[in-house]
Amino acid sequence: MLEQLVAAFDRQDYKTAAALLQQLQQQTPDSPWVKLYAARLREVAGKLESAKSLYRQLLQGAANSKVIAQARQGLQRIGEQEQAKQRSTIAESEPSAPASEPGVLILEAIDLAHRQTAAQQFAAILKLDAYTARLLLPSRGWRLYRVGPIHELQTLGQALQRASIPTFWRSLSTIQAIRVFRVHSISAIAPQISVICANEAGQLGSLGFNWSEVSNRVEGRLPIFEEVVDRRAWNQLTRKEKTQDYAQVIDLHLPNRGCILRFADWSYQFQQGIVFDANQDGSLPTPQSTNRLRWNQLVHFLDDRLVMVPVWSEFPQFAETALEHLTFINSLPAHIDLFRKAPSKWDLAFQLYSGLVLEQNRA
Repeated sequence: MLEQLVAAFDRQDYKTAAALLQQLQQQTPDSPWVKLYAARLREVAGKLESAKSLYRQLLQGAANSKVIAQARQGLQRIGEQEQAKQRSTIAESEPSAPASEPGVLILEAIDLAHRQTAAQQFAAILKLDAYTARLLLPSRGWRLYRVGPIHELQTLGQALQRASIPTFWRSLSTIQAIRVFRVHSISAIAPQISVICANEAGQLGSLGFNWSEVSNRVEGRLPIFEEVVDRRAWNQLTRKEKTQDYAQVIDLHLPNRGCILRFADWSYQFQQGIVFDANQDGSLPTPQSTNRLRWNQLVHFLDDRLVMVPVWSEFPQFAETALEHLTFINSLPAHIDLFRKAPSKWDLAFQLYSGLVLEQNRA
């Protein structure tokens, strides 16, 4: 019957769990496992003081190490709930303009060894079922979990961090403050590298820097959509978007200057500046040289100069989780000048991802 009780808790069928627990309390009232699940039932019912009392009794009198470990976890969950509630009350009673500005909450990847424990903690804090909690915790890359007032995200993020769930939060204003320069060409590589680039207003200028200033390299592929006509049942025609190709983009971060240098295969002017392959110097017919080949040469050039710089290439995983939230983000410009028939949230997702990488690594 104890196995049935455990299964009822796992599927969150607390009505059945209560009935089974009542029978077990009559049969084996002194069982530490029965006392543990009695405490858990009170915890999920919101009777926190009573649950804490039972958990403490188990810590003092139980000999089973697994029961003791779960009793400690129960006390930790209750403590986090009480602290989160207290902070929420304080935040609501003392609102401030800066605290209410919009921000994002990011969940970081959790390794397999800690995933089960993290999912249980996550479910308890967010009041989710265990299955949903496991799905939401990323095993690779970052997940944009929530958009909202930064003080609320901070409160939630701190609770998650105390539960050893890797999390961080940033206000959108910090991302918006990052300068973005779109690189048109590399004009020199010695004694320092110099690029011709456009600022946010489209004004051209020259910017010089040393390779040692680059802290991160962020890579992304942005889908290019086309509208196609599809024939459905009964010869009904419907229009839908289909990915035609992908545009390539690389960001180099200069954190001490608070800026991003953005290289893009659709806007980089390969005919100007430093020559990366023989096809650019006019010695070979133009048809033998394509932008994709030239872009690959540029990438190899950056590979050689930035061997020790971390490469962030998990943008696709982030974007898949971010797209549904980006409807609520209106103040952040994408700084992507890719020609599109209609704006795409993918462009904004890349700007947000790259900005978060820069901010998180200089924090």
